[in-house]
Amino acid sequence: MKNIGKWSYFLGLLVAVIVALIGFQASWLSLILLLLGILAAVFFFDSDDVVHIGIRYLVLGAVYTVMDGIPFIGPYLTGIFGAVFAFLGPVVLTVLVIWFFKKHFMGKK
Repeated sequence: MKNIGKWSYFLGLLVAVIVALIGFQASWLSLILLLLGILAAVFFFDSDDVVHIGIRYLVLGAVYTVMDGIPFIGPYLTGIFGAVFAFLGPVVLTVLVIWFFKKHFMGKK
């Protein structure tokens, strides 16, 4: 099962970067990235590491906001970081929900 999560995470990152580079937008693609993100969160990430995952996500968001200031390649980097940031949103949210469920409903610490 961990293999499914690993491959869905890798495939989601790859699709997000490629889509950002070519500038393609479609609602069905967003749904596919959402499903890949949820699969990656359920099968690949450890919900006990929720704080570190959240911090990494926030740092990526901060880096994403300042990439546009780099001359020549800034818009491309902004697109790539923005796509990865958008893909990781459902991953982080799913990990947080799993952690919350385990802690408060299953009694695990």
